[in-house]
Amino acid sequence: MSITDRDPAALPMGLRERVMAASREARVTGQPVPAVPQISGAEALGRAADAFYELLCTLSDDDWKAPALRGLDVQGLVGHLTGVEQDTHRALAGDPAIADAGHVESTQGPAVRQAGRSPALTRADWRRAADRTLELAGAAEGEPRADGSAADDCPGRLAMHGMRLPLGDLLVVRAFELWVHDNDIRRAIGRPPSVPDAPVLRLMSDLAARMLPYAAARTGLPAADVHLVLTGPGGGTWDVAIDPAEGGPGPGQEGVAIVTDAVGFCLLAANRVTADDLDLHVTGDAGRAAGVLAAASTLALD
Repeated sequence: MSITDRDPAALPMGLRERVMAASREARVTGQPVPAVPQISGAEALGRAADAFYELLCTLSDDDWKAPALRGLDVQGLVGHLTGVEQDTHRALAGDPAIADAGHVESTQGPAVRQAGRSPALTRADWRRAADRTLELAGAAEGEPRADGSAADDCPGRLAMHGMRLPLGDLLVVRAFELWVHDNDIRRAIGRPPSVPDAPVLRLMSDLAARMLPYAAARTGLPAADVHLVLTGPGGGTWDVAIDPAEGGPGPGQEGVAIVTDAVGFCLLAANRVTADDLDLHVTGDAGRAAGVLAAASTLALD
């Protein structure tokens, strides 16, 4: 009799937990298995923009009118994204007025102005704005500092919609949003969801994991050591210290381990699924893990 023919009830007690624990310990923190090629934030945004534009080019006139998000039809949602690109241009130019502008409020004008326009014009406006973002980002990354080093070595951050992020991370945020709204449109018109390619997904997973302390601080989570394992292409492992008061839990603080799929975790961070929708394996305090996952969903911009 093979092991697959055995009665599951006859297997040793705790076998699943021991196998999962061994898997977590065997994987080096931060290293996806198998290895995923590294790309820049600009490359991630370029790939996401191309995928989004490809989707827009396949939409029918009726598709553009489908209700999509926040009372916007698909055309209005694309207008919102044009507004986001325009605000990104302002952030790259150092415009302080955009630093704490609301993500939705600041882009509502371009969204509602799409009503009655040709979808081809809306699509062309968004593509032009996205290309301008990539052009400006490329110039910012290559701009030398006074000491002759490249700008992407500089720790300076860009301020936009309440975020303060390095340029590379801001570009990953933009790629993340394009993928999320790509799937909002697909859902609105009855098409299957898309998945980013592994290098883009890896950057998105990494950013969402690194933003967990920020999300936890906003929601008042108590201190914890979080060992996060995201499975599948583009996943990896992260040890995240959560402590709003001290900046990192000390000896004896509660620790939790969370294992789930990378795509699912990114959808959670986008507030498109709940923790109940994920295939989760949790060790440690289940309530603390639930709090971490709930905090992750507050990272969404919409």
